Amino acid sequence: MTETTPRAWRPMRAVLAVLILGFLAAGGYAGWVWLQSRDNKAAASTPAAAVPVPVQAAAAGRADVPIYLTGLGNVQAYNTVTVRSRVDGEIQKIAFEEGQMVKQGDLLLQIDPRPFQAALDQAVAKKAQDEAQLVSAKADLERTTNLLARNYATHQLYDSQQAGVNALMAQIRGDQGAIDNAKTQLEYTTIRAPLSGRTGFRQVDQGNIIHAADTNGVVEITQIEPISVVFTVPESQLPTIVTHQKLGPLKVWALPPSGKEILGEGVLTLLNNQVDTGTGTIRLKARFDNKEHTLWPGQSVNARLLVQTLKGVVTVPNTAVQRGPNGLFVYLVKPDKTVEMRSVGVGPITEDKAVIESGLQPGDEVVTAGQYRLQPGATVDITNAQENNRHENPQRMTAQEPS
Repeated sequence: MTETTPRAWRPMRAVLAVLILGFLAAGGYAGWVWLQSRDNKAAASTPAAAVPVPVQAAAAGRADVPIYLTGLGNVQAYNTVTVRSRVDGEIQKIAFEEGQMVKQGDLLLQIDPRPFQAALDQAVAKKAQDEAQLVSAKADLERTTNLLARNYATHQLYDSQQAGVNALMAQIRGDQGAIDNAKTQLEYTTIRAPLSGRTGFRQVDQGNIIHAADTNGVVEITQIEPISVVFTVPESQLPTIVTHQKLGPLKVWALPPSGKEILGEGVLTLLNNQVDTGTGTIRLKARFDNKEHTLWPGQSVNARLLVQTLKGVVTVPNTAVQRGPNGLFVYLVKPDKTVEMRSVGVGPITEDKAVIESGLQPGDEVVTAGQYRLQPGATVDITNAQENNRHENPQRMTAQEPS
């Protein structure tokens, strides 16, 4: 009996040890949970500091803003002439190259002149013959006149000789007409450029017979100095164009469809006399000197018409203008770096500027990027000083009214 009793208590001591360790672990975990909960409540009761919103901003300023109208157009030759022969004959010489720039009066083509020179010589000889006969007829008439005064000749003879003189004088005038016609035909054998321009494809070859009735002609010459650009703008802009055209010539710039460079600068010369009712547009024509030959007949271009320049208006970058349920507004940065929504009246908007007609003064700072994270009263952190005035040129500036 005395030997078995200690062995029976051994399992009970092990169970008590496990229970005690379990209670200690549970108490430690409960204490850790309570501390965490207290810390979370304390953090929740402490107000969070406002985090500034990073934005970009720029100051409103005064500037001269050009107002442009943009229209699609194409280049047209100032004049186009198809050179044709006015007589028939063999081509002896071709004096131009395809694609050559020619001046008015330059020799283009020479037709064999010998048949026409012969016709001229015949006409000259015929006139000389008739003039000789006229001299004889006048001498006879003078003698008859003297005889008639002494009653040695009849009036019938005098009248007959006078009619002969008149007929020869008329014939001589006809001979002169034949000479002039022969000279003209002879001149037609030398074909010269009727205007200055660039030649196209040659339609004839040396040695061939050319006819006045040929429809293809010799060559086509297009005048490209100066040159024209025809383009269209909405008919709603017609009153504005008419008003400012009365003040002086309006400038026009021609650009390629990509809009990356200026091909030429010209002036508006024509406002069409009617509106195209089908498209609601009106056609305009501008004249370009085109000394560098950057414009080519048939070329598609964008034409930008400078209608007017607004002097000393308040402007902001166009990205500052936002649209809200109550109209257009900007986020105005106040001195304490918080923002407010400021309703503004907006005039024309270009590619980089918006004209502010009301709501802002020069020097007011407005947010230009990052508005989607803002609300009234938010604190902002201005991350850059965006340029307020960028270089303006007709290649980028296209004015439009806010819709």
